[in-house]
Amino acid sequence: MNAGNASKFCEGTSKCQYEEYSKVIGTDPFPYIIYKYNIDVMIGRGWKEAVDIESAWEIHWAEREWVYEVFDTMHLEPQQRINHFRNGRELCRKDLLVKNLKRIKRTLQRDGQIDQARAYEFMPLSFVLPREYAMFVEEFKRSGGIWIMKPIGSAQGRGIFLFSRLSEISEWRTDPRRCFFSDKHENERPPEPEAYIVQRYIENPYLIGGKKFDIRLYVVVTSFSPLVAYLYRGGFARFSHTRYSSDPADIANNFVHLTNVAIQKNAENYDARSGGKMNLKSLKFLMASRHGMQAIDELFLAIERVILRSLLAVQNVMIADKHCFELYGYDILIDDELKPWLIEVNASPSLSANTQDDYNFKCDMLNDTLDIVDLEGNLSGDELSIGGYDLLYRGGMVQRHPHEFAWSTRLGTAIDRSSSTVVRNSQQEEGEIQRRDHNPTSPPTEEKKKLTAAVTRIRRKKNSTS
Repeated sequence: MNAGNASKFCEGTSKCQYEEYSKVIGTDPFPYIIYKYNIDVMIGRGWKEAVDIESAWEIHWAEREWVYEVFDTMHLEPQQRINHFRNGRELCRKDLLVKNLKRIKRTLQRDGQIDQARAYEFMPLSFVLPREYAMFVEEFKRSGGIWIMKPIGSAQGRGIFLFSRLSEISEWRTDPRRCFFSDKHENERPPEPEAYIVQRYIENPYLIGGKKFDIRLYVVVTSFSPLVAYLYRGGFARFSHTRYSSDPADIANNFVHLTNVAIQKNAENYDARSGGKMNLKSLKFLMASRHGMQAIDELFLAIERVILRSLLAVQNVMIADKHCFELYGYDILIDDELKPWLIEVNASPSLSANTQDDYNFKCDMLNDTLDIVDLEGNLSGDELSIGGYDLLYRGGMVQRHPHEFAWSTRLGTAIDRSSSTVVRNSQQEEGEIQRRDHNPTSPPTEEKKKLTAAVTRIRRKKNSTS
């Protein structure tokens, strides 16, 4: 397709809409804008919306369930792109992700790669219920503690609850609100419990201002064979609006334990100005002011490795199709020992926004995503960075010049859309990951001095106000 031609897109939901609400904090009313879908990014690129799926189109931004059900019945032209892989559940459904991570870990252990296998221990201990109920009960009786239950296919915090007694699970097994019926002979057999994943709850989350948070990051995959993945530098932390407590009396308080915006926006003290979010760059510098640059550099590199390993874990089971790409939303939790935990991977990360900054961020991110898809044919194919995205993997680890940047990863750093460099690849997969993890890039002296000075200023400001 020529760059001068207007692409046509087909949207799986309604056109871009926004609604204005008035909310009052004290006596100061201000507009509170929610953009439901960022279709205006596509329109802003000069694209035109197709009349329907039967008409001519170049990209279809579809609902994932529609893709899973309809994709195999479609004939796509060579230039057409669709925004989900055919069996994307392997990465994004909680029980299947756990299964795939366990499988690659067992494979590495069987091959004697013990250290590499341990590197995949970045999800909390998990069991799928009711199938693994007996195994879970055995572990619970051995170690006890707080556990968290999540429906395998839900999002935005729906259906999640914490528990610390087996009796609460017994209630779940017999509660008809959490059961489903078989399509056949549903009146002849008792209902079965809805499938849930149960995980050991991370009771020691890293706190800022006494509040729990997780981090939302964005990854674009254009191919699983070979794996080609881009990681967005930006992101944001999503905060709870009630101070964290491990007191058993607070176990049912979702405003303490869950950071989903869909949950927190209903809190009495919800901060509509910030949307309960902090941008990733600010978070990185704040944590560096507390722990030093080296510790936070290692943390953010570890987060990058968690993302990469999760993709490698499903690479061989994903159905390869040149028409498919996917924008994933990764949710990462950090504990008080600076260990990152993968909470889940979202196949349809929300593109709605609850503040103007959030809207601008997501529009830029989505615009860069569409630059990667490159319907206009603007890319040469050897770009190392595209907008705010950095190439993470292309059939092997991406090699960077050891003195081109101050951090070992660009995650959480400023976005410069004016530059791109040539991709340099390595075919050494897991071994290369291990080597680089143990030998992080040494920051160049001048750049490191600037960053150290910035972190020092933050520390002094914090000490002067404490």
